[in-house]
Amino acid sequence: MTAPRTVLLTGAAGAVGTMMRELLPPYGHELRLLDVNPVPGAPDAVRADLADRAALREAARGVDAIVHLAGISLEADFEKILAVNIAGTHHLYEAAREEGVRRVVFASSNHAVGFTRRPREGEPPVPVGTPHRPDTFYGLSKCFGEDLAQLYWDRHGIETVSLRIGSCTPEPTSARMLSTWLSPADCARLVHASLTAQDVAHTVVYGSSANTRAWWDLSAARALGYAPEDDAEAYAEKILAEQGPLVEGSPDDLYVGGQFCADAPRWPH
Repeated sequence: MTAPRTVLLTGAAGAVGTMMRELLPPYGHELRLLDVNPVPGAPDAVRADLADRAALREAARGVDAIVHLAGISLEADFEKILAVNIAGTHHLYEAAREEGVRRVVFASSNHAVGFTRRPREGEPPVPVGTPHRPDTFYGLSKCFGEDLAQLYWDRHGIETVSLRIGSCTPEPTSARMLSTWLSPADCARLVHASLTAQDVAHTVVYGSSANTRAWWDLSAARALGYAPEDDAEAYAEKILAEQGPLVEGSPDDLYVGGQFCADAPRWPH
């Protein structure tokens, strides 16, 4: 697949969307922006809720691909998750189907497998084929999104790369993030690879940088052409001096989903 000319970026005003607005255009992608909130510096951005199917279809018209970042990114009541992350993602895929968009990059999450035991030193990383073990309603919605992507490939021929994103922040800020961090620059590399790789069908990949302490198998992402360049280990000395290592027996120590498995942060922030 050649580099798309126009990409619809949903969730463009969110944390990851804001970073991708800056980092994706140098790869040759022209972005059409969508968010329920105003997008700073982008007066032409589409203001629409994921419940607005007509607006979604209009936004998808004529684009070559969609990067779907919109949604609730923390835990919330099931009814809110259902409306935004589950029904909203279905509406997005229907817009893609109706407008003939053939490639979606879906922001899944490590929380789709959050109750998976985290690997110990010397053990192999967690593979993408590990069964879904969501840690929250939020994580459950990402399981749904991955399965929806599979359905739309099998039934409608819409290709998707589902990115099980770890912790995409400018810098890692905790001992857990020494394993889960995805730098903004590596996130852009991963999204670009997901937009341009050939014949992806529905591919699930983990989204982290080349972290020395990584928990997840990045081979499926690398097969798309993803070549991460950053490593959270550069921040390890400072973080461990200030916070110490993972507390043995804590959710961060036991599970890849960390604190989401016990007392997940709630939406909104």
